[in-house]
Amino acid sequence: MKKIKALLAKGNPNLGISRNNAELTFAVSLMEHMVIPTFVLDAQCKVLIWNLACERLTGMPASELIGTSEHWRAFYNKPRVCLADLIVQNRIEEVKSRYDQHESDNETSYGLYAENWCLMPHRGTRLYLAIDAGAIYDEDGKLVAVVETVRDITIQKQAQMALQELASRDGLTGLANRRCFDEALNFEWRRAIRSSQSISLLMIDVDHFKQYNDTYGHLKGDECLKLIANAMSGVIHRAGDLMARFGGEEFVVMLPSTLIGGARTVGEKIRLTIENLKIPHENSETKFITISVGGAAVIVSQSSDSAGLLAAADAAMYRAKRSGRNRIVLQDDI
Repeated sequence: MKKIKALLAKGNPNLGISRNNAELTFAVSLMEHMVIPTFVLDAQCKVLIWNLACERLTGMPASELIGTSEHWRAFYNKPRVCLADLIVQNRIEEVKSRYDQHESDNETSYGLYAENWCLMPHRGTRLYLAIDAGAIYDEDGKLVAVVETVRDITIQKQAQMALQELASRDGLTGLANRRCFDEALNFEWRRAIRSSQSISLLMIDVDHFKQYNDTYGHLKGDECLKLIANAMSGVIHRAGDLMARFGGEEFVVMLPSTLIGGARTVGEKIRLTIENLKIPHENSETKFITISVGGAAVIVSQSSDSAGLLAAADAAMYRAKRSGRNRIVLQDDI
């Protein structure tokens, strides 16, 4: 605050501050004591104000930042522009690539809103911050300062993430649910189109599962599905691969950048894993739980569609069941 008062006493041409401007003195004092963490940059991206709430939030004292362009140190462990810098430097378009969530005032382009995870190195913790930044112009339309306010919304973000996780997970098995699978497949499909990559799908059905439920009861059936899901998950290791519960006793595996030979290898490994569990099932041919697996693959292009690939894998799976179960059949085998 002392440095701010010194600027006021001397006058600051960048802000149009005069020695006798009592109203501006009051405004600065008010900003200093606002409960919302706030800082102000001048037209050279140097810190003019770093209020008490900002000190509490970041752990960075104003004395270390006033008159410098090192405000990034409060939020990151290496140099990076903050939202206010983007306005000062007329780099507003970069907000799209630098922040998780963002909005702008399209009519004036004076205001920006963004959300982002920040490292907060002086606090020793990671916070999710909601950030507003707005410009101050003089009567001639010249930028003289930018005000940035930040709010800690980490708890809200964590709650949102937890709800999203619940919404994307199957309540019984803990695998991704059908909705999550559909979204992931659409995403991977768009990515594969850009690079002409392949995608393989495996459709998996538990053999004679209705009879299992009739014999052992639905609670045992649920336990059986959980055991199967856990065992199959142990086979899937690559980042980007996804296993989901498709519905009932059916599961699906998405294997990006995988040709039909790779799908066969993974599918057979999954089949053997379930066979080796030796879950008793007296009303099946093997006297144990087994699965039937169908697989299909495609080099993704503008003329292909994910529904066609899914249908091909499903048809292969039903062929596996008609052929005697406890086996894998691929699209090429039909």
